Amino acid sequence: MDRTVPARAQLADFLRERRNTAGLTYSQMTKILGGQPSAATLERAASGSIVPTLETVRDFIIATTTEKETFGPEPALHAGRELCIRARRITRAPYYVRKAPDPTLVSDTAGFLKALRHQHVWSGYPTPGEMESMSGPGKLPRTTVRRIINGEALPVDPQQAIAFLIACHVIEEADLELWLAAAVRAFKEDRTRAKRTKNISQWENAYQEMEEKAKAKEDATVTALHEEEKKAA
Repeated sequence: MDRTVPARAQLADFLRERRNTAGLTYSQMTKILGGQPSAATLERAASGSIVPTLETVRDFIIATTTEKETFGPEPALHAGRELCIRARRITRAPYYVRKAPDPTLVSDTAGFLKALRHQHVWSGYPTPGEMESMSGPGKLPRTTVRRIINGEALPVDPQQAIAFLIACHVIEEADLELWLAAAVRAFKEDRTRAKRTKNISQWENAYQEMEEKAKAKEDATVTALHEEEKKAA
């Protein structure tokens, strides 16, 4: 196996271990998946010589999920996604990109757009096609993705911004809340942009809704921890 890029090798090791545990050939995996991706594609994904697409990693994990995995494929899907993103970041991102962008530092729309583009780089340069398919029909057209990552346009509304961020692997409500707060702050600061925005209040409403979701999730987590502590006691 190619180990010239450690991050790629770690992903390949993860995938190979799953296949060995499941005791499947690549051809058997392809049959489980209904014929696509091909056995050759799955084998290349575990070769360590390339970084496979997130979709291929997902298919690989689904095909190798066994009944012994109590919580189903979700933990492995999360781990595989993180390994794939890390490998992409190492092989695609410029050497000077050392950390994720901080939306709390955004003060205007130029900064907001720059931060979105930085997040796209940090997430390993997902292609416009990948981002469109991750977001669902009509939510994030690939032409719009190209305009955002080229610095030509901002998302047209909060839903499009959220779709872009999720496609760049910002998935936690608390993190999305910070990004929406940054958007509200940016549009308020940029008076010219604010006047051209049809309804700036929609950004404020989206931020408030995400804030409530983040708070509800945090409360639910705290409650669950308290319940576990009671049981342990």
